[in-house]
Amino acid sequence: MTTRTPSLRRTSLVLAALACAGAGQLAAAATIGFMAPLSGPIAIVGQDQVDGFMLAVEQLGGKLGGQPATVLKEDDQLKPEIGGQIVRKFIDKDKVDAIVGLSFSNVMMASLPRIAESGVVAIATNSGPSPLAGAGCKPNVFSTAWQNDGAAEAMGKFAQDKGVKKVYLMAPNYQAGKDMLTGFKRYFKGQIVEEVYTQVNQPDYSAELAQLQAAKPDAVFAFYPGGMGVNFIKQMAQAGLMAKLPLYSVFTVDGTTLPALRDAAVGSVSGAMWDAALDTPESKKFVADFEARYKRTPSEYAATAYDAANILNIALGKAKPGDSKALAAAVKAAGSEVKSVRGPFAFNNNNLPVQNYYAFETVKNGGSITGKLLATPLPKQVDAYHAQCALK
Repeated sequence: MTTRTPSLRRTSLVLAALACAGAGQLAAAATIGFMAPLSGPIAIVGQDQVDGFMLAVEQLGGKLGGQPATVLKEDDQLKPEIGGQIVRKFIDKDKVDAIVGLSFSNVMMASLPRIAESGVVAIATNSGPSPLAGAGCKPNVFSTAWQNDGAAEAMGKFAQDKGVKKVYLMAPNYQAGKDMLTGFKRYFKGQIVEEVYTQVNQPDYSAELAQLQAAKPDAVFAFYPGGMGVNFIKQMAQAGLMAKLPLYSVFTVDGTTLPALRDAAVGSVSGAMWDAALDTPESKKFVADFEARYKRTPSEYAATAYDAANILNIALGKAKPGDSKALAAAVKAAGSEVKSVRGPFAFNNNNLPVQNYYAFETVKNGGSITGKLLATPLPKQVDAYHAQCALK
């Protein structure tokens, strides 16, 4: 008996037609495969990445490196097996020049062996798992997002600098959740009251919040992206805990969740490599352009994908589509050339970012709920695993 695999939802966004050059010859063109979770409770995280990437490509006239660009968009449904199917299709059938997005860490890690074997350039815009940052680094795999521990390290440093003594830790039970809590503990030297891992996409946290309240910590540190974060914060507020406990978080209160959270998130402090509140010329222009195009404020996921498109634009201006090795080298170099919306940026030896990590407080400003920059706990942070990577 055979089982049916869920069909892959494919949407092709052809941004520019192939132009004729000379006597019936086709000009060089770039084909990009974009994989992200585009359905379910985490869909906004994937959609922000797609929209950030597409905004940059549209601004570049539908081209990357001066070449007409076709972007193939696929929904991995936050399922490693579906992600693996999509990556194989991108590589074997679509013959893409680069794969962007790559979803959450669990989906990315499941797809990594085929990507590494193929040599096709891949740019993650939402993950940087510790195995990839260390001994498992690959010359053709990059992240414009973060090493998973980074923002959490910034919150650990921020809590330590604030003199917090006892912290309660919470995260979903998968690779990124474990990386986040590891990162926080690397810089926070006080007492960890409890370390709790919940199910991925768990909707109800009432039992965990009762345990949290009973533990009586000085603060809580949490990582709950997308819909998980909305449920978690709202339930904390309903339980009266937001008014009692300082909340430090990463990827929980951001551009994807604030429209749903609003007042419930006020007072929380978030660690991030970027927020719409960042006051730089590149950031302000990006926010204005994104809001004009999509009628909402971008999150850090949109920012990482926007940077990825601009890095690919620089790289494809130097390396022709079809030459994966040359394109990987060009992407590496482009990391130091791009004018990132986040401020300082470069690829480290392991192809993960060297970048600032900031602390932003969620504040009420008139009728608006926005971020306010508090500090830069970790400027130009280098991740903790890069020395284990054999790449130079």
